[in-house]
Amino acid sequence: MHEDPPYEAETHGVVVRVRPAFLAGQSDPAAGRWVWAYQVEIENRRPDTVQLLTRRWTITDGHGRVEQVEGPGVVGEQPVLGPGERHSYASGCPLPTPTGMMVGAYVFVDAGGATFEADIPAFSLDTPDARARPN
Repeated sequence: MHEDPPYEAETHGVVVRVRPAFLAGQSDPAAGRWVWAYQVEIENRRPDTVQLLTRRWTITDGHGRVEQVEGPGVVGEQPVLGPGERHSYASGCPLPTPTGMMVGAYVFVDAGGATFEADIPAFSLDTPDARARPN
């Protein structure tokens, strides 16, 4: 299986990498349900410790319908990352279309109590059949 490079963004010394994967076994196209998993890695390249407080996602399906998702932490955690440390987690997203995209941001607090946002890069949710193919 070909492994595509991750989608990646760096903001204020925090790197966010995302790898989406289509879950054919959990999808039911006849019922209008397509499901993806995504693996996220967050790396702290700052000289200070940071803690992830909240997340914000914008999910757009193949028809352009937008859903906003906000909440504390990631999968029930608010990880603390020292300099050079990484945190990984996996989650998922169902859509009513075989294509879509996600983008977002995490809010962190640094050791001095200041909050800042780190971008989550925009990434595509495409079934293997929906991906553009080179000529």
